[in-house]
Amino acid sequence: MATRYRKLSRTSSQRKALLRNQVTQLIWHGRIVTTEAKAKEVAKIAEGLIALAVKEKDNFEEVTVQAKVPKKDAEGHRVKTVKDGKKVTEYVTEEKKIKKDNPSRLHARRQIMKVLYDVTDKGDKKSETKKVDLVAKLFDEYGPKYAGRNGGYTRIIKIGQRKGDGALEVVLELV
Repeated sequence: MATRYRKLSRTSSQRKALLRNQVTQLIWHGRIVTTEAKAKEVAKIAEGLIALAVKEKDNFEEVTVQAKVPKKDAEGHRVKTVKDGKKVTEYVTEEKKIKKDNPSRLHARRQIMKVLYDVTDKGDKKSETKKVDLVAKLFDEYGPKYAGRNGGYTRIIKIGQRKGDGALEVVLELV
């Protein structure tokens, strides 16, 4: 009896965490170095996510909404006024265009979010740390990039055996 996936000598929770982490890093960086067995499993998951993004890339509506935005001064700081002895931020109403997902794209977004971990991009300073939206990267960058392609979004390049245990190492990258 053959299994449908490689067990990678790990418990199911460890294996799921490992694969989720490697898929997240592959989508964030575009390439990872890992063993051949892990790469084949990661490629399977990543291909599915990219296929979902390609299918749903144009399935949204542009909607104009009214948004309350804090008023800023010349240096980019919030303008505060004193009301009843308290400092209160002043707000102005602006019109903004947003993408509103159709139901099938929303479902695809949630399926992708189930697999990917949250990624924070660390800038030079602590204040520059920001959360990265990998789902948006999939829909906006990889979706249009791979639109004319029927699968085969990843490539495995063998780079030789690892010194420690002799495992075959490969580079898994997005084409």
